[in-house]
Amino acid sequence: MRRSIILILIFGLLAFAVVELQRQGMIPGVSTSGSRWTALLAIVFGILAGYELIVMLIGLHVTQRRGVPGEVGMLVGLVRFGAAVALIILALVWSGSLTAVGAIFGAFAGMLIGWSLQAPVSGMAAWALINVKRPFRVGDRIMLPSLGLNGDVMDVGLMYTALNQVGGTIGSEEAVGRHILIPNAMLFTQVVINYTPQMGVDESAHFLDEVIVRITFDSDWNAAEQILLNAARDITRAIMKDTGQEPYIRSDFYDYGVYMRLRYMTLATDRPRITHELTKRIFLDFQRELRVDLAIPYVYSYRHALPSERFRYPDQDDHVTEVAVSDIDDTWLPGSLPEAEEEAIRDLARHIQAVGLLQPLVLERLPNGRYRVVAGANRLRACKQLGWTRVPATIRPPGAMQTQ
Repeated sequence: MRRSIILILIFGLLAFAVVELQRQGMIPGVSTSGSRWTALLAIVFGILAGYELIVMLIGLHVTQRRGVPGEVGMLVGLVRFGAAVALIILALVWSGSLTAVGAIFGAFAGMLIGWSLQAPVSGMAAWALINVKRPFRVGDRIMLPSLGLNGDVMDVGLMYTALNQVGGTIGSEEAVGRHILIPNAMLFTQVVINYTPQMGVDESAHFLDEVIVRITFDSDWNAAEQILLNAARDITRAIMKDTGQEPYIRSDFYDYGVYMRLRYMTLATDRPRITHELTKRIFLDFQRELRVDLAIPYVYSYRHALPSERFRYPDQDDHVTEVAVSDIDDTWLPGSLPEAEEEAIRDLARHIQAVGLLQPLVLERLPNGRYRVVAGANRLRACKQLGWTRVPATIRPPGAMQTQ
């Protein structure tokens, strides 16, 4: 700020001094052309002083509003551009070339200006159309599918429509407080879905929504249906009064039970809360009603479809001991198996290196004192690749299990 004040005083005093000295006739040898030079110099100093004054006022205003330094830079850049244009125009006027240069500039710049103003003109046309036709209003919830954007309309300006984003940072249809500017010109090329069309000032839009519940085949159908309908009637009572539509049930079978679909009218801007209240009410009522049960799909295991001894885990009484890798019979050598099996061994080695060997090998003791692998051949080979000399294993006596 101190720098700006000093520059303002310097340029202002210089401009005043030039004008005053010329008026007092204290500049010797001033002819008509010299008078023009003096006037030009005074105007230049005046423009520079005015530029510094505006810059200082911008800094004070942004500081008072607790703005960020970048805001000052943006506004100062605009003022600097204006000052440069003023100096160029002044030079053209002084040299008498303004008309000629203006004609040349207009010939080349007209088309560029028209092209650059296409979006602003389209934006203003869209703004006028929105205000006349009212496809949406302030407070409406709209969706732009091609942009993947939902939002509540906050303001419809001359060039931009401001939205309070819905979703985006959370997995729900609730406003998150993040403001998004949509150029009005885009509204001519984008599909806009209005979730809350208004027929009157006091009317709010409703649309059909559903909560899906899976019940088991042995559940009491009528009891489950009554729980769903009662929950919807209690929670959406006011909406039912406004729309005159009752909640209803639709259903279909699936592998582990029945899908019961509770359908009801809801408010666009209040849908997450209503869905939450319904889900909570239905869950608690199902817990209290012993005739109704929620269906949970079974989790099948690949290992359960294979012979049990192949993937037999150690019993609780099995003793795990460490066995030297050199004492275990294995004909595998790196590269001796098909590439797919070799790659599987390499993947397993990387996994063991990262988390350790979670499951010990199952070995059978041979009469000669050595061991053969009953379960865990690939684990043994992966450990070999890692350079292990000993591996954890449970030992079966000879003949206790068939060789796999």
